[in-house]
Amino acid sequence: MRKQIFALFQNLGTLALLAIAFPFNCTVVLASLLWNFFSRPKQVVLNENPKNILIGGGRMTKTLQLARSFHAAGHRVILFDLYKYWFSGYRFSNSVAGFYTVPDSQEDLEGYTQAVRAIAKKENIDFFVPVGIFAASYFDSDRKPVLSGCCENFHFDADTMKMLDNKFTFAEIARSLSLSVPKTFLITDSEQVLKFDFANEKRKYILKSIVYDSVLRLDLTKLPMDSPEKMALYVKSKPISEDNPWILQEFIPGTEYCTHDTVRNGALTVHCCCESSAFQVNYENFEHPQIKEWVSHFVKELQLTGQLCFDFIQAEDGTIYAIECNARAHSAITMYYNHPGLADAYLSKEPPAEPLQPLSNSKPTYWLYHELWRLNEIRSLKQLQKWFKNIWRGKDAIFEVNDPLPFLMVHHWHIPLLLLDSLRSLRTWVRIDFNIGKLIQFGEDVKYKTSISATPK
Repeated sequence: MRKQIFALFQNLGTLALLAIAFPFNCTVVLASLLWNFFSRPKQVVLNENPKNILIGGGRMTKTLQLARSFHAAGHRVILFDLYKYWFSGYRFSNSVAGFYTVPDSQEDLEGYTQAVRAIAKKENIDFFVPVGIFAASYFDSDRKPVLSGCCENFHFDADTMKMLDNKFTFAEIARSLSLSVPKTFLITDSEQVLKFDFANEKRKYILKSIVYDSVLRLDLTKLPMDSPEKMALYVKSKPISEDNPWILQEFIPGTEYCTHDTVRNGALTVHCCCESSAFQVNYENFEHPQIKEWVSHFVKELQLTGQLCFDFIQAEDGTIYAIECNARAHSAITMYYNHPGLADAYLSKEPPAEPLQPLSNSKPTYWLYHELWRLNEIRSLKQLQKWFKNIWRGKDAIFEVNDPLPFLMVHHWHIPLLLLDSLRSLRTWVRIDFNIGKLIQFGEDVKYKTSISATPK
């Protein structure tokens, strides 16, 4: 009962705060629309070889950025997402020519497959880029690309996807290529952790779910604990099993980094690196030659084609370690908001001499509503000065003067509808992620445990 009361006030309170922000947001968006109508002549981009681009994952900012980049290069962009996200705020972007919804592949794989193929056929799709969960929901029942034979699929094959998205097999492959990774052990039973010989280890360890979980991934509890009883209670609280394996990974103190990497035939075409954290919604390009070299070696050896994002730690001695890899686009791609070459870096069969990095005048990207929420965490003048600096130096990842509607519709249509649904069911949430367009709730990602990310037999 207490949880339900909390859910009631949490959802109603957040809806009230968004209602307060609505007039300000609406004023800015309406002013931008009027400015575009009266002052900015419509520019038609001519492309000698325009393509129809299909992007799966229509509720995420990284999808919006890809859509804008392809559109700016003269291509036509179609988005799709699951039925339950029919209200995606990004469908209102003037870079999007069409928006569709499809069944959840975890509930109806055949229906999902047929729906995506029907979209590709109707829209004469030439190039398919899966983003977010659609990177995992990419294969049909025969483990073949859903759009095999329909268009070019910019993604990995099933076996490669399975290896990359599994934190244990990724570490094993990287180590076999003489690349640095933390010590990593496969855990299929909590007793393996309780019997682990921590006494002979120089560093602490952390438990991590192999299957992506937006809540559990924030838990960085270090093992062993000072009390055996406390540790046993902690370890046994995790849903570890043969069907849901975890890893025990060496915890290396240092500076965290994340990357976005677009690769074709083993060559890096897009690469950016940012300092990172467990919940990252601020991106500023940081040139790190060691990380770039690590990624280049990895993708070249495996001859990969698709999108990747890596998490790295640079230890105090300067050594870099790849913690994990996710076989999908990273939100750091929002830093390419003003780069005219991003679309060609995806489409061109010839890799550039050097992978594209954000332009020198590219501002760090942030999500304004995340930054506003952070105001309640400020406890000192120094923190407030840092907050103002982030806003002053940076750029909102969603808002564009020439494409303002997504900024209004994500914050005051998409998210409120999610909150209303949460209110209706009296469910609580951990946080609102405006970046990926969802409420982060316990168990939300569990159903996306697919054979692609399961442990190899």
